[in-house]
Amino acid sequence: MSETIKAADEAGEFPIPSGVFAEKVLSVRHYTDRLFAFRMSRPASFRFRSGEFVMIGLPNAERPVFRAYSIASPAWDEELEFYSIKVPDGPLTEHLQKVQPGDTILMRKKPVGTLVHDALLGGERLYMFSTGTGIAPFASIIRDPETYERFAKVILVHTCRDAAELDYGRDLVATTRNDPLVGEEATAQLVHYASTTREETEQMGRITTLIENGKLFDDLDVPPLNPATDRVMICGSMAMLKDVKAICEAAGLTEGSNSKPGEFVVERAFVD
Repeated sequence: MSETIKAADEAGEFPIPSGVFAEKVLSVRHYTDRLFAFRMSRPASFRFRSGEFVMIGLPNAERPVFRAYSIASPAWDEELEFYSIKVPDGPLTEHLQKVQPGDTILMRKKPVGTLVHDALLGGERLYMFSTGTGIAPFASIIRDPETYERFAKVILVHTCRDAAELDYGRDLVATTRNDPLVGEEATAQLVHYASTTREETEQMGRITTLIENGKLFDDLDVPPLNPATDRVMICGSMAMLKDVKAICEAAGLTEGSNSKPGEFVVERAFVD
């Protein structure tokens, strides 16, 4: 955190807004010059469903800027994890990318979101299509035991521009497969499919292209999307959400919600 913000935080210069938790950063990891993750303390009274997001901010103004961030830790975790882009002039991320252990994070008390099990019907396979930091809610979902109880195959698809931007997902899957709670199930049921769109790697291609030309399904040795067997969660850029949603609808899948579960769901919350 910048020295000015840190000093203001320590001095209690800015009051904590009502309806907001004030928690401490526990650890920070910078993956690239554009991506970082941090973990913070979890309020004892805070409850959420794996896949939901919350509004977070910093104590650096009378009226702090809040942005939606998917919770990347599962509902059972004693800490809260977030995965973020770095925006040099972003109202929040310009400062958030500088946080260090011990700094204060503000978090609104109500979690929300559609990337939850309650919004999907049961099925044989669960696809999680993500680009960039859109993998964050799926970091929560693949560490939730309910995921493996509801679906025989759990397929995490993650696309980024460059290879280094895939490291968070690779670390996540490795950690999940060694997790005492879900490691055995993840080893047997979780599939990680990663691709790049700019830097040349072993697997390249946009998610939409890989779906439409059938390469994704050929590589996974599964049939194309089918509403009778497949369920889909989508999180990424606005353009990606629109395109993958259209693909799902063309395949006969219907969009679900918390009040009416369906075959696919889309997350529309973004950070700056």
